[in-house]
Order: sequence, then C-alpha cells, then structure tokens
Amino acid sequence: MLNRLAEQAQADAEAVAPVSAKVAGRAVLLIPHRSDAADEGALPGDYRKILAIVREADGPVQVRAVGERLGLDASVRGKLEPLRAKMTKLADRGWLHKRPDGRFTARS
Repeated sequence: MLNRLAEQAQADAEAVAPVSAKVAGRAVLLIPHRSDAADEGALPGDYRKILAIVREADGPVQVRAVGERLGLDASVRGKLEPLRAKMTKLADRGWLHKRPDGRFTARS
C-alpha cells in the first residue's frame, strides 16, 4: 500500500511539474503562454515570485526593484541581466506587459 501511495504522489508531482525540453543538449524549462495555461501554477517557482512582486507593486516596476526584492545584488548590472531575461520572457508569453521605457506591469 505504501508503494502505491508513493507512486501516486510521484505521478501527482510530475503532473504539476513544469515541462522541460532539451536545447543544445541542456534541459530548459518551458514557460507557457498565458492563454495556454490554466493559471500561474504552470510557471516555475522563480517566475511565480517575479509575477507576484510585479503584481504587488503600485505601478510599473524596474528590473532593479524586482531584483532587490529577490535579494539580488542590484549594484552589479550583470546580476540583473538573467532577471531581465526572465521578465522579458514573461512579457513575451503574455504574463507581464513590458512598457517602452523598460519597466514592467502586471496584465489584468
């Protein structure tokens, strides 16, 4: 019975795990388009955190502000570039809106 429960728990975990693919021999996470996903639970954890920070903001946010909330060293530009790429990916997939000035807002 315990083996059966363990198998069922593993199957449930795999069902909600983000889908990954191989690109250039490396496993990468696929970020679904907003219209394809039932909710933000389909996103990996770090993307959900970014989305939550942007939603909590009173207005458009800069990447630097999100990085500071995530505990990144915002004084080093190179530390923020991976975060900028993630936020841009969320915008490209419809989860966020990227403004012409480079700041981000949440989609309603």
